[in-house]
Amino acid sequence: MAMQTVSAPEVYQGQFGEFTITQSDRTGVIIYRSGLMVAALSFAIGSAFVLSSNDPNIFHLLTPLYACFSLALGVSLLTIHIYMALLHRVLQVFWAIGSIASVILAFSSNAPLAVSIYHQPMALFAVGFTFAALTGIYFKEAFCFNRLETKILTLIVPLLLLGHLVGILPTPWEEVLLGIWAILFLIFALRKSVQAIPPDIGDKSVFSYLQGQH
Repeated sequence: MAMQTVSAPEVYQGQFGEFTITQSDRTGVIIYRSGLMVAALSFAIGSAFVLSSNDPNIFHLLTPLYACFSLALGVSLLTIHIYMALLHRVLQVFWAIGSIASVILAFSSNAPLAVSIYHQPMALFAVGFTFAALTGIYFKEAFCFNRLETKILTLIVPLLLLGHLVGILPTPWEEVLLGIWAILFLIFALRKSVQAIPPDIGDKSVFSYLQGQH
């Protein structure tokens, strides 16, 4: 009976030496992408409710959708590969600040979370940290993979949030920007799901070199 041979892992040549990609690395990328997909779907469903219905009761459904979006985003920020450790930590801290602020606002207001934020734009100074973290992911993906949708999202998200904060955007414009955001976020998540895994892992020799420098 012939013995089954186990193929050796592929060796990659990095900037600071050779490295291999483990199953754990691949699992991390899959979790990262799954988090993005859940976040994108939750955001798209919530946006569709807002843009297509005039029923005030629909806003009560947005809070659990936002919670799902935020938790999924947190998972992605935990597993994303970013060479700059400081930037990675900053994005995670931004997400934590935004999440805590959202929980406080949700429990302290009688209105649904989305309604509270919409009618109290100043709340974006705290809750907006979550979306700053999301914009950081868009920027990273635009920089690393030159993706058109993430380039547009990197501009649209702060434009919409800051525009609402200072009250310079008419409601129809906000609705258009929200719709574009939801669609491009879904396109981004779908394209990530079919992308080869190794590029999302990056050059592990760079991570090793930076750890050695610390």
